[in-house]
Amino acid sequence: MNMKFTVLIKHLALGAFVGSFIGLLVAVFISLQAGPQNISFSGTDIVNLFFGCIVAGWGFSLSGFIYEKEDLALPFQVIFQMAIGMTVLFLIAIYLKWMPLDFGIGPIIAWILIACVFAAVFWLGFYVYYYLLARNLNKKIVNR
Repeated sequence: MNMKFTVLIKHLALGAFVGSFIGLLVAVFISLQAGPQNISFSGTDIVNLFFGCIVAGWGFSLSGFIYEKEDLALPFQVIFQMAIGMTVLFLIAIYLKWMPLDFGIGPIIAWILIACVFAAVFWLGFYVYYYLLARNLNKKIVNR
């Protein structure tokens, strides 16, 4: 199998997994905050959550290919990935009515800030993971 195709499949799978995980985590937080007995999700809500989160995850994971461009500075790579990922997320959120557009600017700003916090936390988690992975690989190379 072609190496680029394999890497693409891995990015798609990781994006789908992380997007679905975050979506379900947010749904659980919303349920806990409102009281699980006071929340009901329809089948349509669950299907929209599932596919919307997968597509949003793909927006973040596929834009992660920017990190393979070693001639670009890390801050530019991060800004590029976050801009693409957030744009995809916001378009999905507006289309699926996840973002509360009818309640004024306050809830919209809160939604955007929460989305940015989630994106930053997960980006930092992946950064630390890959940093430690690279450090361990470098140690193995030096010890040979």
